Amino acid sequence: MNCREGCGACCIAPSISSPLPGMPHGKPAGERCLHLSVEQLCQLFGQPERPAVCSDFKADIEVCGTDQADAIRLIGWWEQMTAA
Repeated sequence: MNCREGCGACCIAPSISSPLPGMPHGKPAGERCLHLSVEQLCQLFGQPERPAVCSDFKADIEVCGTDQADAIRLIGWWEQMTAA
């Protein structure tokens, strides 16, 4: 599955524990990443500052569902199920 253009759920729903430019402590789940543009695109895409967790993310129907709302719900659920 390819990412849906303009979705950005993977930049909102999950927590990111590694530092990002402007977010030295990462970001909590459900908080919009500072680098998510108004077009819902990652402004760090392809940059060395992009966290590995973001670069390694692969869109999948089980994680992304059928639309952005579904993706936010599903990624949020995965976040809760895998929280330490």
